[in-house]
Amino acid sequence: MILCAKNGDFDLIITKEISRFARNTLDSIYYTRELKKHGIGVIFMNDNINTLDSDAELRLAIISSIAQEESRKTSERVKWGQKCQMEQGVVFGRDMLGYNVHNGKMYINEEGAEVVRLIFHKFVNEKKGTHIIARELQEAGIKPMRAREWHNTVILRIIRNEKYCGDLVQKKTYTPDFLSHEKKYNRGQEEFVIIKDHHEPIISHEMFDEANRILDKRSASQTGKAKYSNHYVFSGKIKCGCCGSSYVARYKNRKSGSYYKAWRCLESTKHGRLHIDKAGNQVGCNGLSIRNEDVIHIMYLVTQSIQYNKKKIIDNLVSVIKSVIIINDIYTDVDTDFEKLNAQIKTSCGKHTVIDSINKYQEEFMKKITNSINELVDGVEYDDDFYREILDKMVVFDQNNIDVYLNFLPIKLSYTILKTFSKNTSGGIEHL
Repeated sequence: MILCAKNGDFDLIITKEISRFARNTLDSIYYTRELKKHGIGVIFMNDNINTLDSDAELRLAIISSIAQEESRKTSERVKWGQKCQMEQGVVFGRDMLGYNVHNGKMYINEEGAEVVRLIFHKFVNEKKGTHIIARELQEAGIKPMRAREWHNTVILRIIRNEKYCGDLVQKKTYTPDFLSHEKKYNRGQEEFVIIKDHHEPIISHEMFDEANRILDKRSASQTGKAKYSNHYVFSGKIKCGCCGSSYVARYKNRKSGSYYKAWRCLESTKHGRLHIDKAGNQVGCNGLSIRNEDVIHIMYLVTQSIQYNKKKIIDNLVSVIKSVIIINDIYTDVDTDFEKLNAQIKTSCGKHTVIDSINKYQEEFMKKITNSINELVDGVEYDDDFYREILDKMVVFDQNNIDVYLNFLPIKLSYTILKTFSKNTSGGIEHL
């Protein structure tokens, strides 16, 4: 529409209301200004606004802000409703190999289920690798669910998918910004909804566990060290302030049947609360358990609290990255975007068009990198490697006192009643 307006294809845009034109104030003002530059007006019928009028922008800003806030509230209501349904066992997703999803329930598709059983049999019983399994399925003429052909990555996703043993894990992705609607992988920012034995399994829990054990072992042998799991990024980092033991990850059940991840003192896990055993030895611990979401939120607050020149760090990082991103690097690192660019280059007649395309791609590429760096440095984006590297240890004394030590400087934080995190993760720092 904007392109047609700039080309002079029409003189006026008529739309029902502001919320149909744009979902946030910034976009409303930006695009109406752009259109006005080309003499194009926008009439919002329900709001009685013509952007060519002198006071239109003021009224547009006010009503756009109201529309944006309503969009935010709607987004929150939808997310809350979806989570409630998830906790009741309603499946949000589409058909997959071996299962059909209908009205929020999973039903076995026997034709696909046979392929799933065959994959697990080849991997566990015949000890074949994922590349070999993919090649054999391709040669046998078996069609994958959505991909054009079988790849080892498709096999890996199937082996890692807990749905095949009857369990359901939802909220693997989340939408941090209701304006952009961009989805991100959930690394613990939001609570997973996990329900064991939710639907009829295609393979047994034993087969699934064995397959993933083999996969982990092979990954470890390839890298030369045990592969870190996103779910256990804080392993060995959280210490008990009462007895000094490390915290271990445990899942806790809710009344709804779902469960969540929490960290608990190892001594307390093994022996229970502090007591004297039959031999007269003092065993157990009264150390406080802590939810995984609370640990992540504490790390977010720590990152926000560190006093350093963020702009200088960001500028330096972007400068270094930009200096090493030459055209050859982009060619080797880009997948689908590069294919589009390459096709454009092949069909372009002029050298000027090719250079412009490359420059435009470099610009977009650097913009994505800059945004990622900004989020990471500001503590907005949760990153496993980042938190693991900067965190030396977190010592949990009680619900009011948690010490956080970073690898490059010690920081002590005192939180006011950590229990509030269970209902509201906006807890603040009492003193730093």
